Amino acid sequence: MVKWLVWFPLRLVRSVLAAVGALALLLTAMVATPLQRPPELRSVAEAARSVDRSTMPELSRFSARDGTNLAYRHYPARRASTGKIAIVVHGSSGSSPAVHALADALAARGVETYVPDMRGHGGSGTRGDIVYPGQLEDDLEDFVALVRKNSPSEPLILLGHSAGGGFALRIANSPLSGLFARAVLLAPYLGYDAPTNRPDSGGWASPDLPRIFGLMALHGLGVDCCEWLPALAFAVPANSESILAQTYSYRLLRNFASRGYKADFAAATIPITLIAGADDELMFADKYAETVHAVAPRVNVKLIDGVDHMGIVGLPKAVAVVADDVAKAGAGS
Repeated sequence: MVKWLVWFPLRLVRSVLAAVGALALLLTAMVATPLQRPPELRSVAEAARSVDRSTMPELSRFSARDGTNLAYRHYPARRASTGKIAIVVHGSSGSSPAVHALADALAARGVETYVPDMRGHGGSGTRGDIVYPGQLEDDLEDFVALVRKNSPSEPLILLGHSAGGGFALRIANSPLSGLFARAVLLAPYLGYDAPTNRPDSGGWASPDLPRIFGLMALHGLGVDCCEWLPALAFAVPANSESILAQTYSYRLLRNFASRGYKADFAAATIPITLIAGADDELMFADKYAETVHAVAPRVNVKLIDGVDHMGIVGLPKAVAVVADDVAKAGAGS
């Protein structure tokens, strides 16, 4: 009996340690898997090249709370002011030039417009990475404070394209929602579990699923290591490292998105409009309405015929619809 009392606990401890070791090895193997970059998605690259950027303003900079200088572009209203200010968030991999056509159209309609290079993109921070999940919210709060120095009371409209649309949805269900009168989501990426996603976002993004699941498991165990590792690769042109984020770290991937489209739509505290191109090659645009209205019936969903994913922020007929919606609708509509 005494022998059993000594032997059994030792064997139990040994079994537990073996299981923990096996789990650690499995998670390590998952985290160590190499990230594969997909071939260039020409529709995105060609759409970006087709936009006339001759009127694009130079980059300006502001200091975020951690002392990092972040970049943005300012488009003053070019006609009588509507009394509104737009902040436009670009999509994945890109930066402020990707939404220049839309920002220019807003300014032409009397909407003063700001377009930040989100941290991890363009001229802001380390490309493809942030320091911690939640840093993008901190940066946005700091950026709004900058805007408010010159415009203390005008209603702010938050627009976001693609992954930036998912981030705008995230903000609509966050403590920062009170900074904005309204959110406009443009062909938004709603999250990995949304029915609106084409497989691998139509060939645009390639996730390292073993690494993602391994890091998720480690996070669940209270181990937040290795979140700087790249977890998502984009179908960007070769030799575009100087202008585009080739990959996202796990922590940037987590932050530049919604927390979960169902919860965010259901709990959003500001009015939301969703506008997408009917010919979107990255999303199933025809599924936006049923997906969103299942959890948030009051969200206004509009589709524009003959417009693809980048066209929603680049084609003249699409940017006219979006800019008119922002300029003419009530600030809280």
